[in-house]
Amino acid sequence: MSFVTLARQGSIGIVTLNRPERLNAMSRALIRDTEAAFRQASADPEIAVIVFTGTGRAFCAGDDLKEFGEQSATAASIREHIEGIQAVTRAMMMSDKLVVGAIHGYAVGGGFEWLCNCDMVVAAEDLVAFFPEMDLGQFVTGAVTHLLPLAVGYQRAMRLMVLGERQSARDLEALGLVGWVVPREAMLAKAMEIAGKVAERSRYSVGQLKRLLVEGLDDRLERALRREGVITESTFARGEAAERARRFTDRK
Repeated sequence: MSFVTLARQGSIGIVTLNRPERLNAMSRALIRDTEAAFRQASADPEIAVIVFTGTGRAFCAGDDLKEFGEQSATAASIREHIEGIQAVTRAMMMSDKLVVGAIHGYAVGGGFEWLCNCDMVVAAEDLVAFFPEMDLGQFVTGAVTHLLPLAVGYQRAMRLMVLGERQSARDLEALGLVGWVVPREAMLAKAMEIAGKVAERSRYSVGQLKRLLVEGLDDRLERALRREGVITESTFARGEAAERARRFTDRK
């Protein structure tokens, strides 16, 4: 796993995105490594709870638009990319181990989705999160079409996804999408503190609670993941996404 590390401190597993020179943007390799790290952490009997974070100036800046521009974007490569993002959501949410996010800097697009896939989130004060997909002619993934309306209500979810307004850590706290807001230098320590408290609880009971809550979403979660994948593929097939992405990178 070259772009993601998995470490263990006692019974806490720490999954860290490690592509700081690209703000941990989602290349296919990073996505593949992230799923592998979560699968490995979930299978490790010594790990009771997982902390999810990123190195550098951002947690995750979303899709690597530069990679999309440089590669020959075939239908197969696009499908692989999208299925990989959805596979990370499955690995996070369908594990019986709680995931505590330690999120800072930018959490954009898929990075924001992964924030929403965490069971608890500690945000640094410098966190900025938003969904750029509708502006880029793309579509959201990570089952947020199902999760966000449940978390914040229909109209707020629609506003977040369609308008793509930037949300601060305090905004996200008010929406109930993060649980704690702390200075950047205290973020990881706070997440480890919370993870430590989770690890002290009955692993069986906590695991069953998470499974029951996710089962409570029944097949709607899986349906959202499948439908998001199909629609996202269709947006790339239209060509508008590539043109909007090109204009976006040119602006930058």
